[in-house]
Amino acid sequence: MYRFFRPIFFIFSPEPIHRIIMLMLGALKFIPWGRRVVKKCCTYRHKSLEVTVFGIDFPNPVGLAAGFDKNAALTDELACLGFGYVEVGSVTPLAQRGNPRPRCFRLPKDMAIINRMGFNNRGVEAVAANLRKRNPKLVVGANIGKNTLTPNDKAPDDYEKCFVALYPHADYFVVNVSCPNVSSLRELQDSARLTEIVRRLTAFRALQPQRKPILLKLSPDLTPAQIDEALEVVAGEGLDGVVAANTTTCRDGLQSTRGKVDGIGNGGLSGAPLTQRALEMVRYISGKMQGKLPIIGVGGIMAPQDALNMLQAGASLVQVYTGFIYQGPGFAKKICREIAKKQPSKL
Repeated sequence: MYRFFRPIFFIFSPEPIHRIIMLMLGALKFIPWGRRVVKKCCTYRHKSLEVTVFGIDFPNPVGLAAGFDKNAALTDELACLGFGYVEVGSVTPLAQRGNPRPRCFRLPKDMAIINRMGFNNRGVEAVAANLRKRNPKLVVGANIGKNTLTPNDKAPDDYEKCFVALYPHADYFVVNVSCPNVSSLRELQDSARLTEIVRRLTAFRALQPQRKPILLKLSPDLTPAQIDEALEVVAGEGLDGVVAANTTTCRDGLQSTRGKVDGIGNGGLSGAPLTQRALEMVRYISGKMQGKLPIIGVGGIMAPQDALNMLQAGASLVQVYTGFIYQGPGFAKKICREIAKKQPSKL
């Protein structure tokens, strides 16, 4: 069914279509049995899919990556599409519009997307208000960042504000210092700056009655030495895992014409061109940490086999975004069905 509608959707630019899809999902709450019917059609359940990672029980290991529901407006509806968890954000302390439009572009020949959204969101207070209304049984992660106008020396303040405001409402947190679409953000991947941010968060967490996991999202453009430095911070500061990986600035090996790619300009590339690099990162991190550090594998999962490969490489959980855009609302169900066919001992 989605294969019929996708060419129609792709006639229009990504942002208007995204708004239409969000409106359609939002309408489910007003349709009698709407969410229940969608959930029955799009969800695959099996005991073997259940997994516990960093102390949280997930009904299945397939999540929706941050960026789709930036404001946590439709977590319950998105969960009806078969996802075991939903990550919202990136969230910043103050609302911001993000970068000028157009800022999101499809590369159909490559099954890819280039975006330079720039952390557009309604701010942490609006996100917190939405999360207060969500189904508490749903696992929700919060991806947090800094406002674009916040200088890097003040970045720890922004991350702490988001963390404190969302702590009662999210199940886990992802520190995003690796997005290429916010000016100078990736400079925060430097170990000294990163340590300052992380220590502010862990200090607050230590005072709370419930310990919630904190993960670090890594860029696929890091060298092995830079990955090692980041992992030293993760291990040394008591973080609970990593997300590998964010979008890439690399443009190598694309099937789209050079003119089209150059015309789009800057932005983070996601989708099929990232499949191999993300898989290599997961395998490298898993080996480096001897399989003891939980990893959320994300990037280039365009088919169920890609998700299986991620799990086999050492990921504890996986996330999809661009694959969801290209494959449609039944994608999580297809992945879960394939995972369930494999015995846990084979993964």
